Amino acid sequence: MKPAEPAIDLRSDTVTLPTVPMREAMARTPVGDDQFGEDPTINRLQERVAEILGKERALWIPTGTMANQIALRTLTRPGDDVVVCAGSHTVHHETGASAANAGVQLTEIGADGIFSAEQFVAACKPAGHIVAPPTTLVEIENTHNRAGGVVVPQDRVERICRAARDRGVASYLDGARLWNASAATGHSPAALSAPFDLVSVAFSKGLGAPGGSMLAGSRTILERAQRYRRMAGGAMRQVGFFAAAALYALDHHLDRLAEDHANCRLLAERLALCPRVRIDLDRVRTNILIFHLTPDGPTAAEVVDAARDQGVLVFAFGPRTVRAVTHLDVSREDCEAAADRLTRAIEA
Repeated sequence: MKPAEPAIDLRSDTVTLPTVPMREAMARTPVGDDQFGEDPTINRLQERVAEILGKERALWIPTGTMANQIALRTLTRPGDDVVVCAGSHTVHHETGASAANAGVQLTEIGADGIFSAEQFVAACKPAGHIVAPPTTLVEIENTHNRAGGVVVPQDRVERICRAARDRGVASYLDGARLWNASAATGHSPAALSAPFDLVSVAFSKGLGAPGGSMLAGSRTILERAQRYRRMAGGAMRQVGFFAAAALYALDHHLDRLAEDHANCRLLAERLALCPRVRIDLDRVRTNILIFHLTPDGPTAAEVVDAARDQGVLVFAFGPRTVRAVTHLDVSREDCEAAADRLTRAIEA
């Protein structure tokens, strides 16, 4: 019996497996106790990421969600208000952690992954208000996951962060996919990070490492963040194995992100030909595709099940909304095949 072919997995860019050269780099890297500051590979990664992002210091964090939560603990106090874009990862994908861990209120503004400085100013609550909590932080997610990998225009970012500084409000960039934003716009990661007090990046998504994120900012802010990392259980020991994978990814996987973006565009253009699919092609700029199903078609759950039967894995993002994400483990040919199979699943 012929063995079944592996599924084309488009559920997320987190499903990638370490390449053989990445595994080799992990196996031979020197390690030490990171809590004592003695893991040489982690130290090298932190120095490199700080330089790439144009910040004074960087700190290893096990996951992106933990990075977001540590950022909230570091830049706010319980009872504060944080302004975020509608659909942000912090609101919708962290199981209420912001309330449980940081004790903050999240105010969602804008739409489609973007808000303006004027909207931020209108939502910003002053300190000392008789009933409203003070706004002490504004957060921007770039690229924006639930909005389909949308890149936030940099001129808008700069105006928002300038308005925040004028009001004594800190700024945080959830840059889990900042590498994709850089590849899509041509702006360096340092330029995209410059307006913010604190920035996070991830290595386990577009770069294909098996885990890890990082916070970058001033030494003063990172000293506070380090305490909250320990409090959250994120201080690790011989973690240089993860750092070796991230360093390999920075050397070998950054330049190929444009391939993922091109494959996502190909997938979108082919699916857009299906009469039961609605896609705004103008919004497909990176590696995340969000598409909607017309009322006369199947539900998202039905499409996910039918696609699985045909060897394609996608993710239901709503009753009639599906997400597909391209990454280094799917080729152009995979995306062509996935588009055909998804179309059959939708039209069946």
